[in-house]
Amino acid sequence: MMISIQTLVIFLTTCFFLSATPGPNMLSALSMGMRHGLSGAAWGGIGMCLSLGLLAGLSALGVGVLLKTSPLAFTIFKWAGVAYLTWLGVQAWRAPIRDEAADVDAAVKAGPDRRGQMGLLGQGLLITLSNPKALVFMAAFFPQFIDPQRPMAPQLTILVVTMLIIEFGWIMTYAVGGKGLALRLTGPVAQRWLNRMTGALLVGAGLLLAMASL
Repeated sequence: MMISIQTLVIFLTTCFFLSATPGPNMLSALSMGMRHGLSGAAWGGIGMCLSLGLLAGLSALGVGVLLKTSPLAFTIFKWAGVAYLTWLGVQAWRAPIRDEAADVDAAVKAGPDRRGQMGLLGQGLLITLSNPKALVFMAAFFPQFIDPQRPMAPQLTILVVTMLIIEFGWIMTYAVGGKGLALRLTGPVAQRWLNRMTGALLVGAGLLLAMASL
């Protein structure tokens, strides 16, 4: 086998609990579920997972180690991510209010149109790519599960695919919670609070990223 069952089980268990922890990705997934329903959150989740796969590849190339040795680069990436998440939060906070409860229910259930799907995909990509901590973490995390006596590429592929499946599963779990909350908040006043809650979640994700350090 390319990777031992024991190593895979330990990796799977570790990823399961790490992904479940609320962070920028999961808070963003919760807000997407609240505003765009499960289909919208799925597109955002695909973007996040694509970014994670790219970051895993970069970490294998040693970019994560390079970033770890450059505090300036880490800081620039981090604050760019904080600014982006904060901007998304402000946009959500100021989003227009739908007066009809039926319109809200239909919008959440139907999800975004094609243009909206691509927008959420890009949003998910940027949310994850702008988190330098993820790249640094993977550069330190993956080598612990790689057997140097075996070919690296197959091992890395198995680990990355496993990680992405778990990550996407948790993204959709958070999105389900967000959608359920949104469907309970109808009427102009409730919608205003929904917008504020999603905005606060995104700003909170930015604050979590701001606290990241090498």
